[in-house]
Amino acid sequence: MINHIAFIMDGNRRWAKKQGLAAVRGHAQGVDIIKKVIIFCLKKNISYVSLYTFSTENFKRSEYEKTFLFRLLSNELLKGTEDFIRQGVQVRFVGDSSLFPKKLKDTIKDIEEKTKHLKKLQLNFLFCYGGRQEIVDSVKTIVQKVKSGQLSEHDISEETVSQHLWCNCCPDPELIVRTGGAQRLSNFLLFQAAYSEFFFLDCFWPEVTELHLDKVYKDFEQRKKNFGT
Repeated sequence: MINHIAFIMDGNRRWAKKQGLAAVRGHAQGVDIIKKVIIFCLKKNISYVSLYTFSTENFKRSEYEKTFLFRLLSNELLKGTEDFIRQGVQVRFVGDSSLFPKKLKDTIKDIEEKTKHLKKLQLNFLFCYGGRQEIVDSVKTIVQKVKSGQLSEHDISEETVSQHLWCNCCPDPELIVRTGGAQRLSNFLLFQAAYSEFFFLDCFWPEVTELHLDKVYKDFEQRKKNFGT
C-alpha cells in the first residue's frame, strides 16, 4: 500500500510546443492533471502526495515564465480552496520560504491556515525547493543547535537530520513518479528517496491519465521491497 507518492511533473513546456502553443500554456494544462492526481489519491486512500512544483534551479527561467507560473499558482489556489476543504485536503508548501515570491506569501499562508485541520490527504507543493539545499539547511540548523548547547553532537543521527529537513511534515515517499522521459531525480527529495521505488513515464505531464496512474499503482503493488535483507 502506498502511503506517500511523489511526482516530478516534467514535460509541460515540451507538451505545449508539441501542440504549437506558447511554452507557458503547458503549465496551465498541467494544473488539470494535479486535480486528477488528487482525486486518484483520495480514491486509493493515499495519505500524502508531493508535487515538484518549482525548483531553486527554476529561478533561472525567464521573468515572463516565472511571472506566469506564480500568477497561475496564486489563481488556482484561490479558486481551489473550497474544493480542498470539501475534499478534506490539507495544503502545505515545502521549500525555502525566504525565496517565496512576496505576491504569493499571503495566499500560501491563507490556504495553509484554512486547510491545516484536514486529514484525508496532505498535498505538498515543493516550491522554491532543492534537495541539496534542503540538506545543507538542515545541517546548518543542527550545527547552530550544537553550538548553543540545545543538541549534543553525539546525539546526531539520520532521524535528527530528517527532523530538520523542510519536508519533515510527512514520511518518506514509497514511490516517486517522473514524467517526460528523463530518468533522474533532478535534486528532488534526495535524502528521503533512499528506499523509494521509481517509475518513469514517457508521456509529458499534461498527457497523464487515470490509466497511467492505475498502471503505476499496480506496478508498485507487484514490486518486492527487501530493505537490504
